[in-house]
Amino acid sequence: MADSLKQCEFMLIRYVPDAVKYEFVNIGVLLLSGDSADLRFTRDWRRVRCFDPAADVEMLEALEADLRRQLTQGVVDRQTLLTKLQDYLSNGLQFTAPKGCLTADPAQELQALAQMYLERRRAGARETSGRQMIFGQMKDAFEQAGVWALMKKKIAAAQYTHKGDPLKIDCGYRPNGVIKMFHAVSLDSDVDAVKVLAFTYPDIRDGIARVEKAKSELTAIIEPDLDRSDEAILFALATLERSAIAVATTNELPRLAEAARLDLRI
Repeated sequence: MADSLKQCEFMLIRYVPDAVKYEFVNIGVLLLSGDSADLRFTRDWRRVRCFDPAADVEMLEALEADLRRQLTQGVVDRQTLLTKLQDYLSNGLQFTAPKGCLTADPAQELQALAQMYLERRRAGARETSGRQMIFGQMKDAFEQAGVWALMKKKIAAAQYTHKGDPLKIDCGYRPNGVIKMFHAVSLDSDVDAVKVLAFTYPDIRDGIARVEKAKSELTAIIEPDLDRSDEAILFALATLERSAIAVATTNELPRLAEAARLDLRI
């Protein structure tokens, strides 16, 4: 079975309208597989319009057509392709560093990556799917900043609260006597998860003060394009605020990752 797997690389295509703020939304996935390459762009531009009301979607669609044309013209040599991609950076696009993956079917892998990074998750979707998508973006941002390997992962709440507490905070680090933690939460598919986090965090904070002799900060990472008129989402945000949990969207991850890099003096 392992012999049938192909070594591939994928890159996320991001819309970055303001290079100074460096906030982004994923709009495409490019998959490199041996001597072939393929890409998939979002077909739901609502996230882009919500992120940037002035976004020129027709221009972005034209860029997709141009990039696809480059691929069909046989530009599949990895280095040549990566060099050509630099031409697109002035159009508000950014390409993430290539990441490896193994797959038996590149076409199915591209579809799965597109579903993970590009598609909206509505109520009724599995909570793990929405949370995994956010967690993946969070990990990617911290990896690009060079700090992911230095961070503690799956921080068990039980060591600070009560035996048997199942909650594990995704990641965190400790600069200058303050433990800064981050946890992915999908308000788009599981608002109830917020109540668990908000209920537990005050005990975690007190436990950290007692055990680690340190202050703590927790930031919930959420989707960037939520319906702020939805009563359930408003309730979730208010619940996080009451428990002193900061909130940041995935668009703010580059800023948080850069702050972590400076904190850790990387």
